[in-house]
Amino acid sequence: MPTAREIMTPNAECVNADETLVDAAQKMARLDVGSLPICGTDNRLKGMLTDRDIVVKVLAQGRDPKDCTAGELAQGEAVTIGADDDAREILRTMASHKVRRLPVIDGHDLIGMVALADVAKALPDAPVGDLMDAVTTD
Repeated sequence: MPTAREIMTPNAECVNADETLVDAAQKMARLDVGSLPICGTDNRLKGMLTDRDIVVKVLAQGRDPKDCTAGELAQGEAVTIGADDDAREILRTMASHKVRRLPVIDGHDLIGMVALADVAKALPDAPVGDLMDAVTTD
């Protein structure tokens, strides 16, 4: 069974908690991603920021993304996966938290991101179909 380390996208870039959402959106556009891990000044993971967060929690509320920081949208403890956790654990974690992307942590260091697509490529169809059902239903 492959591990997170084996199927992740390495070298994930963070958005700093004190960066504006305009900066975060520009970084997302440059990297062609829909989410970024939020890291604090201590280089620890503070949460995840998605393009949807920016739209729903800022733009739709009439707030100015130049006046909001990524850290303001970090909610609680980020859901992560250990670098040596296997694909079954990735599936369980994604399903139980209804997420499609997980930061991969080695100790306290962010070393990559694993997405649903990464798991789908690494596993047979049946477990991935079950995960899709879990993350897309309320």
